[in-house]
Amino acid sequence: MNRPNIWSEQKEILFEDNHLLILNKPAGILVQGDATGDEPLSDKAAEYLRFKYKKPGAAFIGVAHRIDRPVSGVVAMAKTSKALSRLNEMFRDNKVHKTYWALVGKRPEPESGHLTHWLVKDPIRNVTKAYTERHGQGLKADLDYQVLGPAGNRFLIQVNPITGRPHQIRVQLATGLGTPIVGDVKYGFLAPLPDVSIALHARQLEFEHPVTKEAMCFRAPVPEMAHWEAAQAFYTR
Repeated sequence: MNRPNIWSEQKEILFEDNHLLILNKPAGILVQGDATGDEPLSDKAAEYLRFKYKKPGAAFIGVAHRIDRPVSGVVAMAKTSKALSRLNEMFRDNKVHKTYWALVGKRPEPESGHLTHWLVKDPIRNVTKAYTERHGQGLKADLDYQVLGPAGNRFLIQVNPITGRPHQIRVQLATGLGTPIVGDVKYGFLAPLPDVSIALHARQLEFEHPVTKEAMCFRAPVPEMAHWEAAQAFYTR
């Protein structure tokens, strides 16, 4: 059996114990399978566990939350049904503190604040539209943001989403601040990145361990890509 390539250096594994597998997802990989039929991160994780523990059958892996395909960063998966059930509840009840980093082309004004929109997703086009007032079946979306500073010829924003709506950060930054994320042509950036990712990274997850109740904090380094190089100066800030 060949070890899956994604795990060859184990750089993607941020933490593992009996109940959790915390990964730094590369941009371009689905978290969970969809109609494309492309192999998702969940399948790769299950194969890794099957290989590591020499399991004769399929290994259990549970997906508690997802980040978009072109987005990189921290993804929490469960190795037991007990952990999955409790993680699902924590994400549903907003008991997980999420921190994202985003690169944008111009400095947002104001440099910090709170954004509230009502989001309506078009499932056919896979695009979300943001409204500043209540709108039909729109779901309320809230986030806090602050500019960390210039990063090369871009600006690095830290985003803390309070809700977890589809494409929330992408559409709220583009609509609410007029600052689409670098590479995100779907929401108004002028040109794609060479690897067709977008410069949005799930930087950190904080939550109570679903079984041991210990306070946990997982932080993922940004991808080793040219457009992220300047952001590494903010690691210790």
